[in-house]
Amino acid sequence: MILRGKVWRFGNDIDTDAIIPARYLNTSDPEELARHVMEDADSYFPNKVKAGDIIVAGKNFGCGSSREHAPIAIKTAGIQAVIAKSFARIFYRNAFNIGLPIFESAEASEKIKEGDEVEIDADNGIIKDLTKGEEYTAKPIPSFMQELISAGGLVEWTKKRLQVKG
Repeated sequence: MILRGKVWRFGNDIDTDAIIPARYLNTSDPEELARHVMEDADSYFPNKVKAGDIIVAGKNFGCGSSREHAPIAIKTAGIQAVIAKSFARIFYRNAFNIGLPIFESAEASEKIKEGDEVEIDADNGIIKDLTKGEEYTAKPIPSFMQELISAGGLVEWTKKRLQVKG
């Protein structure tokens, strides 16, 4: 799987409240959540982000509460992947459960700038900053997790598996 897109930068310790503020948790509609994604970190972000864009952040991305709304809002807003130095454990799991590819790479997190265009080879864990001509490594996504992403998340993966057996 090859992903390519424009980068939006965020810092360290971006919590789930910054990703999708609690005041919007009265809905589970993905489109409504996407309209408010990252607005407490950058109030203009929901209007700037385009389908296919990529978020690059620092350490501990997705910390805070365990709300699944956070990766849902990111994915529905059109973000195709998140690269960070590290992810909060529950966000990491929730991202794969809903089919959002995420990549841990300290070097990419530190060197890629907002506006750069990057290409991610998810199978091999290679991140290329096409703007700078630099290449970084990330932990490759295990094959089972790639299956989850390809299926659109854990629920869709499970549905497909049940259809095959049934």
